[in-house]
Amino acid sequence: MTFLERIVASRRAAIEGLEPTLRDAPPPRDFRGALAAPGMSLIAEIKRRSPSKGDLNPSLDPAVLAKSYETAGARAISVLCEPEFFGGSSGDLVAARDVTSIPLLWKDFILDEVQLVEARSKGADAALLIVRMLGDELGSLVTACRELGLCPLVEIFDENDLDRALAAGADVVGVNHRDLETFEEDPTATRRLRPLVPDDVILVAESAISTRADVAALEDIGVFSILVGEAIVTASDPEAKIRSLLGTD
Repeated sequence: MTFLERIVASRRAAIEGLEPTLRDAPPPRDFRGALAAPGMSLIAEIKRRSPSKGDLNPSLDPAVLAKSYETAGARAISVLCEPEFFGGSSGDLVAARDVTSIPLLWKDFILDEVQLVEARSKGADAALLIVRMLGDELGSLVTACRELGLCPLVEIFDENDLDRALAAGADVVGVNHRDLETFEEDPTATRRLRPLVPDDVILVAESAISTRADVAALEDIGVFSILVGEAIVTASDPEAKIRSLLGTD
């Protein structure tokens, strides 16, 4: 069983009986607008562990990290909310929301609209949809995101994924440099796919970004949104690491 198959089974079990309400949901913040601002837009991730790397920063304080991310110049924050494989929780996102004013991405393995309702109810402003995990329901989940006030960040790995994302109406597309089925990395994926992405679609490079040189190489090909997790949460000084990535140190 592949990682994706294992996590699909886990998340299907977790959403049984889930009945969130939007009654107390705060107003959404503009995730896409934050990424569309001039210059490099960094989505800094709160991530406790990884199935491939193990513990990264299991005892992190999401509120402290979130505040430092915003102070350092991140334009949005991604919060790993999946508990079994990544050690996250909805509480991590709530804690980040309480201390920041920038948009928050609910990063989980979404299979059903009820998970989107939960994300919005906790204060998320965007939600990750992974093409490889979804079939014909991809388009309906993109639509559901927008109806709930969430920006869908649709994640792809190759050309076929991109075609499906665009057909579903995605206007924010993330290229994961790590194949979630094999965990192999392809740092050239964004460069290869960039010419195929329409100008009105925001392209986000994800994974395998750890140095200022990595970021500059993306800027050179016209990519101005990145999502960085491991390099930041494992840094001794996350604020300094963000400034280094952005070239503002």
